[in-house]
Amino acid sequence: MTRRVTIADIAAAAGVSKGAVSYALNGRPGVSEATRTKILAIAAEMGFVPNRAARSLSVSSAQAVGIALRRSARTIGIEPYYMELISGIEATLSAGSFGLTLQIVGTVEEELEVYRRWWAERRVDGVLLCDIGTSDRRLDFIADLGLPAVAVGGPVEGARVPAVWHDDVEPCRDILEYLYTLGHRRVARVAGIPGLLHTAIRDQAYADTAAELDFETVTTIHSDYTGEQGAQITRRLLSSSKRPTAIVYDNDVMAVAGLGVAHELGLEIPEQLSVVAWDDSPLCRLTHPALTSLTRDIPAYGSKCAEVLLTLIGENKVSEPPSTESRTFSVQCRPAQLSPRGSTGLAQA
Repeated sequence: MTRRVTIADIAAAAGVSKGAVSYALNGRPGVSEATRTKILAIAAEMGFVPNRAARSLSVSSAQAVGIALRRSARTIGIEPYYMELISGIEATLSAGSFGLTLQIVGTVEEELEVYRRWWAERRVDGVLLCDIGTSDRRLDFIADLGLPAVAVGGPVEGARVPAVWHDDVEPCRDILEYLYTLGHRRVARVAGIPGLLHTAIRDQAYADTAAELDFETVTTIHSDYTGEQGAQITRRLLSSSKRPTAIVYDNDVMAVAGLGVAHELGLEIPEQLSVVAWDDSPLCRLTHPALTSLTRDIPAYGSKCAEVLLTLIGENKVSEPPSTESRTFSVQCRPAQLSPRGSTGLAQA
């Protein structure tokens, strides 16, 4: 057929009513198992594809999950973390016949408006909240809407939505203890965006660990996660009178950019400077030398976030009317593991 197959076409071919076809396709009672089997076979043979928009009106389900990101499209396009996270999310959603709706926004107000519109138009069945802040008003807003949601990050004390998160404290301690053992006493960290929860947790973890060990300095400078800022901050650090002997970066893009600056300035890696990255994307193994990194399974993390959200959506569907009661629980994933490679070595005396 050269046009879209409809329920009426299937009904005519099966010799039944359109209502019977609807019951069979949606798994609802009202037809015998023999009739259901016959209708499904005819639908498959005719290449029937359900109209998602029409189906959402009839069963109050959009079969879609939404993500609104306050990052530029360019940043997301080159940031391995997001690509791996979304790949994991998409793998779980597609297995459940759910789609993913992605929206780029500029401000938190725009993001809240997107959620309000998605909820009003029944565009999505639930949302994943990324880049959780230390004081994040999105959490209460989403809970008040009654839209199923999962916070991608945490732990979030007093939150009215579930959170799926990695422990950032233990990996920070591992990094500093590892560098200390190698003889490094002047360490710098090119951190992420201030105000994000995981940035604040790492800030405190580095400060606490540095206070326990005999470092000369452990300096933290915040950035926007871009390679441009990573390079700029690295150049400033390495041009100082007491340059660090090791630099830790909060993402792989900045680490690669920082490594490039070190080469540009003629520093030998790791003899004159050790470099550590987070997330351990393929970028870390394509550099020379390969980057020591904190390794965590980001696709599996995205998959777990989607799995928890689909569970919430399923629970919401069986409630008549859908429940607006907040679900508050926390799922902790395995923390990042330090993977030493060629970019770290003994500090020079």
